[in-house]
Amino acid sequence: MTHTDRPMLGIALMLAFCIFAPLGDSLAKLLGPHLSVGQITTLRFALQAVFLIPLSLVLGRSWRMSRRTFVLLSARTVMHIAGIAMMVQALMYLPIADAIAIAFVMPFIALLLGHIFMGEHVGPHRLGACVVGFGGTLLVLQPAFSEVGAPALIPLAVALVFTIYMLLSRALGPRLDPIAQQAAAAPIALALLLPVMAFTPDSIAQTAWTTPEPDHWRLVLLMGAIGSLSHLVMAWALKYAPASTLAPMQYLEIPAATAIGWLIFRDTPGAMASVGIAIIMGAGLYIVMRERASAALTAQPKPMHQGSPPAQ
Repeated sequence: MTHTDRPMLGIALMLAFCIFAPLGDSLAKLLGPHLSVGQITTLRFALQAVFLIPLSLVLGRSWRMSRRTFVLLSARTVMHIAGIAMMVQALMYLPIADAIAIAFVMPFIALLLGHIFMGEHVGPHRLGACVVGFGGTLLVLQPAFSEVGAPALIPLAVALVFTIYMLLSRALGPRLDPIAQQAAAAPIALALLLPVMAFTPDSIAQTAWTTPEPDHWRLVLLMGAIGSLSHLVMAWALKYAPASTLAPMQYLEIPAATAIGWLIFRDTPGAMASVGIAIIMGAGLYIVMRERASAALTAQPKPMHQGSPPAQ
């Protein structure tokens, strides 16, 4: 554990992300019938620039970065663009809870990649909780696959993209302040998105541009604010805790999405999905208890032994 690691704070921030993220997705779903995927994605990053660039300047957060940090930030931004665009596309076919549930192969992938490529410790308890949570996810997924078909595969690509996004965020944590990360990412995203939107033929539905109605602008503004905040708290979470610690906690995004989906769209999970959600929540709460016990044990002073060590 590094001097910046504070697992319980990281978990609390990730829980906030689990509420903000599906709320932002719900707003994108409401906009889906009226605006193209490319337009929603571009407006999302434009508002991120509007909200976070002034905030970073007021707070005096430096954007100075090495070439390697800029490359990491640019790669992370590309993953962010792809993940948002694909999720918006998926939400045109799937209920929000189903789309997020299918994407929840992501924490399991993050757990393994964090261990393999970043050397993060993964103990048997966390691994077991992830496996149990993944089993619950499968119970949520089965009805979606049988009812929707091919579009249900889109969130699988989202899972892979956002797994890479999380690992890049973890690598950026010690290099760049979270507010500076999100503020600097916005112009990078717009530099990539605006030429695509400007020069792609209007016949391509995914990049068509239409003037939003006043009601749509209100949804766009709210989506931009919540979306910016959600990824800001994720960046903070990954600064304070390893991806392998936070990955299981993201399972709690599914019950949050289920509740938000019911409130906004009146979507309700079936019996099998409800059992799966209960299993997922149990696995996530178990991780919280394990982290609290581990943090308490680490904080205790180690006893001083004199003379020879005890017999093993």
